[in-house]
Amino acid sequence: MSYTLKNLEEVHDIAAERGLSDVFEARFARKDLEAEDTGLTLHRVKPNKRQAFGHRHEHAEEVYVVLSGSGRVRLDDEIVELKRMDALRVAPRVARRFEAGPDGLEMLAVGPHHDKDGEILPDFWKD
Repeated sequence: MSYTLKNLEEVHDIAAERGLSDVFEARFARKDLEAEDTGLTLHRVKPNKRQAFGHRHEHAEEVYVVLSGSGRVRLDDEIVELKRMDALRVAPRVARRFEAGPDGLEMLAVGPHHDKDGEILPDFWKD
C-alpha cells in the first residue's frame, strides 16, 4: 500500500506501560505507520512536570514541533523556552529533556529512524 493512516491517539502509550503516566505520554508511531526510515512520536508532558529522563541520539537529528502548551527544554547546558508552534531542531549527540509549563506541553518529534540509536540519560537535568 502506498500510504498508512493512523490516529495518534490510537498508538500505544509507552510511558503508561512503564508506570510514568503521571508525568508524560509517549506514543511512538513509526511501526503503526509502517514507516521504514522515519520516526514520529507524540509527546505530552503533564502541567508543571519534567520528562522522567533525558536522552540523546548518536546519529539521528530530530525536529520537535510544539502543538499546544509551553515549557522549556534543556539542550546540553542550555535551557530554551518553548511555546505553541515553535519548531526546534536538535542535532545528533545533543542531550535533551523537556519540562512543561502550567498548561502542559504537547509536541511531535520527527526524525530519521536508526535502530538502537537512543541513549537514556536518567540523571540529566535533575533538581
